[in-house]
Amino acid sequence: MELAQLDAFITAADCGSFSRAAEMLNVAQPSLSNRIQSLEREVGQALFERMGRGVKLTDAGRAFLPYAQRINRTLQDGLLVLDGTREGTAGRLSIGTAPAVGTYVLPRVLKVFCDNRGGVDVLVRTGHSDEVLQMVLDDDVQVGFSRPINHPDVRTIVLYQDELVLVVSSDHRYAKRGTVKVEELADDSLILFDRDSGYYGMILSLFRDLGVVPHQQMHLDSIEATKKMVEQNLGIALLPEVAVEREIRLGTLHKVHIQSAEPVKRDIAVMYRRNKPQSGPMAAFLELLGEMYGQRLPK
Repeated sequence: MELAQLDAFITAADCGSFSRAAEMLNVAQPSLSNRIQSLEREVGQALFERMGRGVKLTDAGRAFLPYAQRINRTLQDGLLVLDGTREGTAGRLSIGTAPAVGTYVLPRVLKVFCDNRGGVDVLVRTGHSDEVLQMVLDDDVQVGFSRPINHPDVRTIVLYQDELVLVVSSDHRYAKRGTVKVEELADDSLILFDRDSGYYGMILSLFRDLGVVPHQQMHLDSIEATKKMVEQNLGIALLPEVAVEREIRLGTLHKVHIQSAEPVKRDIAVMYRRNKPQSGPMAAFLELLGEMYGQRLPK
């Protein structure tokens, strides 16, 4: 059974005439008649009564018509979805991200994206930078966010810099001062998070460069847990600034400058496969990233 046969059947049923149906489908009448006759042979029953200048459906034709129409509607719906995937308004977008980016940066980006691409299904997976790169290489995700890692099969483009800042509770003695001397840090309990992340090594390197051996009272596995501990004045912590913006604004955490210390920053990049066809949603997402961060993201 061919779709052209169903089109001929549905159009002739609507028109009540093979000649008018042929005009609407822009085919010769003999060709349309052949399509309907072939369909009737396949279903084993007459679908039309031929009445000289017109046709009407038989009982079998009336019974079959809604199913043929349903097939046609399903096909048209599928074609619309394909149009959407090409234009980026439908389909699927899969993203791999480092935890901090996925929690504190990606929601803002996806809010803008989903407001304009509501028909796109979004899947987000988290992992450390090496894991995100592997997701991209394995085609488990289309786009990855992490620290920059170079690979010949992957485009890696830096979007912004993430700075680590020292935060304390509103009750801490540094809160009102806003600054702290390097040597004072040795007297405080440092709360560290996520040994497997790049942040862990950056924090320890900073204290090593400052010549300070901090008292490490707690080791946690998440930024959110670390913030809560600091808010309860159980210690101080160096956290990504993007992760504590809200708490600083509300006054539950206070940012403190370390005197004589250089800012600790790291690049955050977007990664995606080279020389791989991009779906409509992915192309639209990369275009949005380029606009938001002032970058050119080549295909």
